[in-house]
Amino acid sequence: MTSEIVMAADTALATDLMPALIFMVGGLLVPFFKGRAKSVYMLFIPVVGFLNLIHIPLGDHHQLVFGDFNLVLLHVDRLSLLFGYIFHIIAFITVIYILGFKNDVEYVAGFFYAGAALGAIFAGDLFTFFVFWEALTLGSVMLIWARKTPKAQAAGFRYLLVHAFGGLVLLAGIVFHYSHTGSLEMSLMTLSGPGSWLMFFGIGINCAWPILHPWLTDAYPEATIGGAVFLSAFTTKTAVYALARLYPGTDLLIWIGVGMAAFPIFYAVIENDLRRVLAYSLINQVGFMVVGIGIGTELAVNGACAHAFNDILFKGLLFMTMGAVMHRTGKINATDLGGLYKSMPWTCLFCIVGAASISAFPLFSGFVSKSMVMSAVAHMSHNPGQGALVFVWLVLLFAAAGVFHHAGIKIPFFAFFGHDAGHRVKEAPLNMLIAMGIAAFLCVFIGTFPQYLYSVLPFPVDYEPYSISHVLTQTELLFFSALAFCLLLLSGIYPAEQRAVNLDADWSYRIGGKKLYHILAGILNPLNTGCEKVVRSVASASAFIFKDAPARIALFISVNIWLVFGIRGRYLELRKSRLYNDAMEGTMPIGLGAATAVGFFILIYILN
Repeated sequence: MTSEIVMAADTALATDLMPALIFMVGGLLVPFFKGRAKSVYMLFIPVVGFLNLIHIPLGDHHQLVFGDFNLVLLHVDRLSLLFGYIFHIIAFITVIYILGFKNDVEYVAGFFYAGAALGAIFAGDLFTFFVFWEALTLGSVMLIWARKTPKAQAAGFRYLLVHAFGGLVLLAGIVFHYSHTGSLEMSLMTLSGPGSWLMFFGIGINCAWPILHPWLTDAYPEATIGGAVFLSAFTTKTAVYALARLYPGTDLLIWIGVGMAAFPIFYAVIENDLRRVLAYSLINQVGFMVVGIGIGTELAVNGACAHAFNDILFKGLLFMTMGAVMHRTGKINATDLGGLYKSMPWTCLFCIVGAASISAFPLFSGFVSKSMVMSAVAHMSHNPGQGALVFVWLVLLFAAAGVFHHAGIKIPFFAFFGHDAGHRVKEAPLNMLIAMGIAAFLCVFIGTFPQYLYSVLPFPVDYEPYSISHVLTQTELLFFSALAFCLLLLSGIYPAEQRAVNLDADWSYRIGGKKLYHILAGILNPLNTGCEKVVRSVASASAFIFKDAPARIALFISVNIWLVFGIRGRYLELRKSRLYNDAMEGTMPIGLGAATAVGFFILIYILN
């Protein structure tokens, strides 16, 4: 069938550009600029993208009919707009942050990655969503490889393999779904068939669900300093968006989210690499979002989306502060740092703002979004048959206290306070301070005036975060958590940072996979060697036998004929030599050649 591409009539004259293309095409042009012009141009891209975004009306744009497929390249509603706003904001902040690195690979990969995320959240059909979903992998893996260290190369390959598998699972799900429903629409789904289950699982890989998560804690700490900030913003949040779009109210997500919120705490407490601590913390925070989407009420989904918005800011801020420390000291392990508040006071202050935000202190951004999810769970637990949600609420409460331990206290304490490691370095570069300052300002502004964030959430908001009960409960939780940290530290029983790579689910391939490889190698390699010897022996014997088989057959036939005719002695030897040479050179008489061929086939027939 001939494929036909037709632009929908209602968008034929539209001038709205796809946000994804502004970033992806704009990023590819970055290497052609030099000096100050490059910096101005890079800042220009997210600004133009944001101005374009705020002028795009709600609805479907750039619709294509491709054969039997109805594609919507740009779907704008309140859910996609919320993620579009924050993706533009964090892209702008991160560009400011990385201006001093002068790394075109990082620049191009960062813009391509951000554009792919924008393309995915504004996709109006599953096929377009999948194309940009896969583009996410290409951009993000380049941010890991751009660091150009052996660890980064290895982590990047592992990252690529995991996400390639996840993409195949997602594609298989889309194919099953289309074959069953005949539709590629990005709409509400239930876990009722192989297609929806496969898509659910494929999205879960990018969301870093428990057991599927090691790609994140493995790769993010190995990325470039700016690449880690990009990575913290887009892959998992695009997956959160996809779950909110396709699977809100799916009960299984509640329990997946509970696991995500709880288990990273134990690993983050003993982790030495502070960027890996933040990677575990990222999974912990995404767990709150996944629980909210699983609850599925308007308050819960609003809370999940608001927390995704805020997490991009405060997690990006924390990655920026640790990147600044790494940039100035060359160190990132907690055991190698300390006392930097003297040399890097502004970076220290911004880190404390990020730590207060992720810990959900009142007047900071995390408080006004995390409490929405907690309240939604509490409200739902009062419904008949929902008593198990009391356990969910308690686990989230534990997770909220735990994140204060490993991110709210551990990160600033061990990096800037604790023991003095003797580092006497310069404050972070001005561009880094400006980027961190913008993110810190937004964390405080949103925490103080949450109504501006609430006004852009997917559903109308009827929620007041600063009630007496909310403020008192959260304040008590944080202060008792801080007291526990101090007591454990002073008593000497606070878990020590492990000066090694801490393995969790990645044991399966880092250790278990290697052991399985060695076992199989011990069994299969000798078998392969033996088979190779047999094949070589047979091949050598066959080659020896058949290299002059036609000539030998010709001699056998001819010699017997010559003997019948009385040819003997030297004349016979001369004729044998001449015939053998002619046969090897392929110059035998036609009749003799035909007779030899017949004899050869007779021999083959007898042998068979």
